Amino acid sequence: MGRTVSTSGRAPGAMAEAHQAVSFLSSLTSDGAEVELSSPVVQEICLSGLRSWKRHLWRFWNDFLTGVFPASPLSWLFLFSAIQLAWFLQLDPSLGLMEKIKELLPDWGGQHHRLRGVLAAALFASCLWGALIFTLHVALRLLLSYHGWLLEPHGAMSSPTKTWLALVRIFSGRHPMLFSYQRCLPRQPVPSVQDTVRKYLESVRPVLSDEDFDWTALLARDFLKLQASLLQWYLCLKSWWASNYVSDWWEEFVYLRSRNSLMVNSNYYLMDFLYVTPTPLQAARAGNAVHALLLYRQRLSRQEMPPTMLMGMRPLCSAQYEKIFNTTRVPGVERDSICHLRDSWHVAVFHRGRFFRVGTHSPNGLLSPRALEQQFQHILDDPSPACPHEEHLAALTAAPRGMWAQVRESVKTRAAAALEAVEGAAFFVSLDSEPGGLTREDPAVSLDAYAHVLLAGRGHDRWFDKSFTLIVFSNGKLGLSVEHSWADCPISGHMWEFTLATECFQLGYSADGHCKGQPDPTLPQPQRLQWDLPDQIHPSISLALRGAKTLSANIDCHVFPFSHFGKSFIRRCHLPSDSFIQMALQLAHFRDRGQFCLTYESAMTRLFLEGRTETVRSCTREACNFVKAMEDKEKTDPQCLALFRVAVDKHQALLKAAMSGQGVDRHLFALYIASRFLHVQSPFLAQVHSEQWQLSTSQIPVQQMHLFDVHNYPDYVSSGGGFGPADDNGYGVSYIFMGDDMVTFHIASKKSSTKTDSHRLGQHIEDALLDVAALFQAGQRLKRGFRGARGEDLRHRCGFLSSKIAD
Repeated sequence: MGRTVSTSGRAPGAMAEAHQAVSFLSSLTSDGAEVELSSPVVQEICLSGLRSWKRHLWRFWNDFLTGVFPASPLSWLFLFSAIQLAWFLQLDPSLGLMEKIKELLPDWGGQHHRLRGVLAAALFASCLWGALIFTLHVALRLLLSYHGWLLEPHGAMSSPTKTWLALVRIFSGRHPMLFSYQRCLPRQPVPSVQDTVRKYLESVRPVLSDEDFDWTALLARDFLKLQASLLQWYLCLKSWWASNYVSDWWEEFVYLRSRNSLMVNSNYYLMDFLYVTPTPLQAARAGNAVHALLLYRQRLSRQEMPPTMLMGMRPLCSAQYEKIFNTTRVPGVERDSICHLRDSWHVAVFHRGRFFRVGTHSPNGLLSPRALEQQFQHILDDPSPACPHEEHLAALTAAPRGMWAQVRESVKTRAAAALEAVEGAAFFVSLDSEPGGLTREDPAVSLDAYAHVLLAGRGHDRWFDKSFTLIVFSNGKLGLSVEHSWADCPISGHMWEFTLATECFQLGYSADGHCKGQPDPTLPQPQRLQWDLPDQIHPSISLALRGAKTLSANIDCHVFPFSHFGKSFIRRCHLPSDSFIQMALQLAHFRDRGQFCLTYESAMTRLFLEGRTETVRSCTREACNFVKAMEDKEKTDPQCLALFRVAVDKHQALLKAAMSGQGVDRHLFALYIASRFLHVQSPFLAQVHSEQWQLSTSQIPVQQMHLFDVHNYPDYVSSGGGFGPADDNGYGVSYIFMGDDMVTFHIASKKSSTKTDSHRLGQHIEDALLDVAALFQAGQRLKRGFRGARGEDLRHRCGFLSSKIAD
């Protein structure tokens, strides 16, 4: 399905068609712009067909190029020419095959003898070319299956790795497109079940008592003896048959079959620039941001973006990019489904309880930022009130999925056109009536509120089913709320970096804060969506709104920029930055709760075809030994530092194992799903999947540093984002390195828990980072210069934020 057109009907069935018939001539639009009815209809039909065929031919050509990569069409022409030259020189490189092909071709008479020879040569060249491409794909897939380079110490490269790297460069071709490597990526391997169980027992040993660990080990032995071999056999079979042995089950059972609310439980948010706002005009910021997002979609559809390369040499899977736009998670009674459209030429906009359809294209192509600003300004200036039940309708998308699925059938029956316009939009835009972001008066509190409103909103101003919602605040601040099932954070983060850099540095704003260019007076006003909703669904909307507000009020968000040091200091310590932070988080959490807990850190498995994520269990025995030493006053700094390095090395080993397909959790998850399909009872697997993650962590990397000039414009970098806690008594912690000298932390917990406090953990994280830094000689100055009482640290943090806003 392509563009979705909303019609404004107030009654179902024939009455809606009658209303459309009456308003047909006055409301007729095409791609968001008025149709000149005086123009010849045949001309319009021809132009429409040409535009459609142009898109299809472009996609076909791109698919062809990615299918033959690393070869190119010119290589076929070269091969055909070489065969023709050899034939002219009375040489037969086909060893008689071309003569046999000529015999199979129709006999068109003697005058076409030469044509038959050319066709035979072309067919032989095509077959040989296809065989060579297949050989290249197999060779590249075998090369990309090597992960020895990942397991080597940082900065060191063995001779086999150097040889491997040279071969990869030879076989990889030049100028790859986004999906060029998809046919060459290896499949994710199924680890040895014995290794997985051993690693699992090792990971839970620090958090279990002796008695509980002995019982778990007994269950593990029984599992290996009774059920493991059968379940493993099925996973191996699936790994040969399916693109990925775990990812489709992960999407199905972790996301789509979950019946909980998407709000807080599934979605996550991404922030704007922390200290700068390019324009205070809400409509202008929305115009540039929407235009930048659509430019990204354009590049995506044309595959003009290069694939992401790990360490500049290893391609990552690009499959998740396919569903960024035109995607909606449709609720079902038992399971949801992901609906992805090939194209969509409008966005759905929410403002003060009203829904609008804004076309994004005209017959000449994508609307300019100034034209989009004009459309959004019309919406902001529209004084019409929300219709009955319309204002809080979106709260249903925050309701439990089964409830929303049932109510949606009534909505679809009575307001199909409006629902189609929202669900068929490229993405959802929420024009908030309140300001967002940092304020000079109370920077710390305003920053926490900024995170909270991005994560949860007011319960009824986000369409949580859409792949993402662009949030534009009244003061021009931006934010993104992302639904999680279709892809993971690095994908949306990649898009968000492009959006911020493009709308600020390339599109820019005029001196008065408006988008550059001139308004278009011929554009029709945005189309107001009409929801003919029955009174019977009002109790459901009210119930969903109460549930959303309760869930929102229960979330405790805390965001703070740690400005004492950043990646440059950690680099001078010759340590990986992620492991440094993870060990500090272990120390902070132990001080916060007085005990160790299972820790979830997400790592990507996109080294493999359709890979998503794996879990790094960061609470290791080595990490616990380090934390205990830090809390032992008899331990010296050199002793603590030695244990810290051992813990970091262990964490790096776990991270690399997870990325290379040798993690624990996805394998155990797939074994558990297989056992459920086979009706095999496994007490061990049941216990594994009943565990609670009281500390869930993730790093948000800045992937496209070339888009930002962090030296000349250090404040123009994304400040990351956050997510809700995975456990009612746990924390969700994400962090991002902003430039070289700052780390921003996003912490979330639930206020209903008596065991957690996001601000308290934030203080422990700051203290822990300074304490760890003090183990190094370069960190002693940091501790003396910045450590102090809790109040002094808080005043320093607020003073830092205020000074950045003033700048």
